[in-house]
Amino acid sequence: MTTVARDEAAGPDVRIREAERADLLAVFHIEQEAFPQPWPFSAFERFLDEPGFLVAQVRDADDSRETATIGDDGRVVGYVVADVVPNHGEDLGHVKDIAVAEERRSEGIGRRLLQRALTALAAQNAASVKLEVRESNDAAMDLYRRFGFEHHGTLPGYYANGEDALVMVREF
Repeated sequence: MTTVARDEAAGPDVRIREAERADLLAVFHIEQEAFPQPWPFSAFERFLDEPGFLVAQVRDADDSRETATIGDDGRVVGYVVADVVPNHGEDLGHVKDIAVAEERRSEGIGRRLLQRALTALAAQNAASVKLEVRESNDAAMDLYRRFGFEHHGTLPGYYANGEDALVMVREF
């Protein structure tokens, strides 16, 4: 495992690092809390070892452990899943999933996770990055626009409830 350096901008109690198997239960719980159509647990297992699968971890001052333990939901407070795929001769980054635990939202954790994921995708030579977002998710769209993502298309009825997804793309 490659250790990601402490993200000083995240404050002393949060660090962004690559996901580990021990993080998966916490990630899965955040996923279930955040989305009406959560990914299955096995989906996260498939992305282990991807440089773009990152977690935001809270470390208590009196806790010397560096990693989460299985079922230790209080420690992982957010995650992002991103990877790179070949696309017509250029590598395309794809931010597949990002969420922050409800009690830690509006602290900039999602912004830091996205920034680190974009850095990981750029290091893998992605020429551009895409993502899909619910057309009703104004907060997420605002975040993505701040990172230079632009609306490039709409996927009608993409979500199970019939809601459209906006495809947003950012060039490197």
